[in-house]
Amino acid sequence: MTNLFSLIDKLHQEQNLSGQELKVLIEGRDQKTAEYLYDKARQTAIATFGRGIYLRGLIEFTNYCRNDCLYCGLRKSNLNLERYRLSLSQILDCCALGHKLGFRTFVLQGGEDHYFDDERILQIISEIKSAYPDCALTLSLGEKNPKSYKLFYQAGADRYLLRHETRNESHYRFLHPKSMSLSHRLDCLKTLKDIGYQVGCGFMVGSPEQSVQALTEDLLFIKSFEPHMVGLGPFIPHQETPFRDYPSGSLELTLYLLSIVRLLLPKVLLPATTALGTIHPKGRELGILSGANVIMPNLSPVETRKKYALYDNKICVEDRPTDCHACLKTRLSSIGYEINVGRGDSPLVASSEIDGLLLAPLPINALLKERKGESL
Repeated sequence: MTNLFSLIDKLHQEQNLSGQELKVLIEGRDQKTAEYLYDKARQTAIATFGRGIYLRGLIEFTNYCRNDCLYCGLRKSNLNLERYRLSLSQILDCCALGHKLGFRTFVLQGGEDHYFDDERILQIISEIKSAYPDCALTLSLGEKNPKSYKLFYQAGADRYLLRHETRNESHYRFLHPKSMSLSHRLDCLKTLKDIGYQVGCGFMVGSPEQSVQALTEDLLFIKSFEPHMVGLGPFIPHQETPFRDYPSGSLELTLYLLSIVRLLLPKVLLPATTALGTIHPKGRELGILSGANVIMPNLSPVETRKKYALYDNKICVEDRPTDCHACLKTRLSSIGYEINVGRGDSPLVASSEIDGLLLAPLPINALLKERKGESL
């Protein structure tokens, strides 16, 4: 059998492995191998980013969704979920509090909600970027058409998160309704990258019917796509979905894959997700010690957080942002890290490009004219 330590050394040195080598590394893992891998990934993250952890202020602005993904608590078939939408003023209040606490990235996340059409999203982007020009804005709004993606970027959005969920076609079909397709998902990711966004993809670890082969395909895709960010967290079931009786994803396998991704892409922005903290009291700290360098605290109003129920037993739904920020600072200090108060842009993006993004974005009326086919 191939020596797993030598495979890890090769991955560390060459930032690449073949599909067969990745499969062997996943299948053959044990505690000693994992500890060796975590150490390599942790040292790689520290060499690239230091011990500062970037914070992203998450604003869950709508839990309406047109989709019916079988794993998600926001699926349209969940008739027991109390739906909500934040107003523009509520969203700006979240940003104001976040900015006061030192956040310099806001993440606008929601289900695929038709109410928030291009005009409404453009208004939100414009208001946030006008009020906080020193901050980056990340969107996580699902699948849109290329024109919408371009409009949002021109209005000032900097980044876009769109988990591919799985690169394996049969696995994708098991997780999603027939109305959705893997090919369209991948086309969206390519479009976002071509437009100029800092782009994030990712997948759940331990989702129903996930095989080692599917995980290998995910890792190969991530390496070839070279995203700026990768969202990787354990699957956690929701009681109002068809997958309610499936077990949660493994903490150990999630940490192991986080470390592999860090070594495949040393400069990638890699969150220690809330889902990690949900399956283990110190899951986010363990994620950082496995190579992660981002945490995404929740800035959403406390009264709506339980309603944004992607999965069961989500942590921090009752914590006020000020308390959460102080808690994170203490937690990070306990493992030898600290909060990095910068925007946290990808090292893959040249500083000249970032400077360009800080210029005044195009006005909304001009963008809407472009959407309708008129010239700017």
